[in-house]
Amino acid sequence: MTETNTNQNKPGFFNNVIRFLSESRRWILVLLLAIIVYLIYQLATKSNSTSSIEYDTNLIEQQIKNVGKLVVTEGHFSEVITYKDQKKYLLDILSFEKKALVVVNAEVTVSFDLSKITYDIDAPNKTLTIKFIPKEEIKIYPDYKYYDMQSTKLNDFNAEDYNKINKTVRENLAKKIDKSSLKSNAKNRLVSELSNMLIVTKSMGWKLVYNGEEVKSESDFYAETKG
Repeated sequence: MTETNTNQNKPGFFNNVIRFLSESRRWILVLLLAIIVYLIYQLATKSNSTSSIEYDTNLIEQQIKNVGKLVVTEGHFSEVITYKDQKKYLLDILSFEKKALVVVNAEVTVSFDLSKITYDIDAPNKTLTIKFIPKEEIKIYPDYKYYDMQSTKLNDFNAEDYNKINKTVRENLAKKIDKSSLKSNAKNRLVSELSNMLIVTKSMGWKLVYNGEEVKSESDFYAETKG
């Protein structure tokens, strides 16, 4: 009687084992499928993220190239000087003077060569750092007109006189340029160009940094590029 019950229980035990293995295999397949789906998702997300970073970086580099040009502001200035020089002989008993009225019309340019800008792009942190902005270059192109030139053979005009006149004219023009609006107008044009970079970085959710400070508005450029 006992032996018959034991034999009857054996098929039930094997059936349970087979059923358990079938269930386990099914769960293993479900788990493997979930892992595969997760990996595919991760790869797809990473690929999209990498493509997005590359696209943003290329767009910013293109904008910097667009900004990297020569910004020139022009002005016109006039200067009139009276040049005099005297030479004395025989214990200052005899003196010989030379003089001239010099009228100068000068074209002046204040320029920024933005192709010299240096920068760093930190794509993972979405940060564009401007490391260097070139200073303005001031160039003076004077046109000299000489009137009422008076001299003698013992004190005639020479290269040294013209060099002195040129130096005096340039010094006077430099003072006029400093007092004029030419530099501020050039600065406005510089900031206008740099602001294009700010617009692009903002629209892309990036951060623009210069001199260790985040640039949030156009006015920040005025403060950071002061001088």
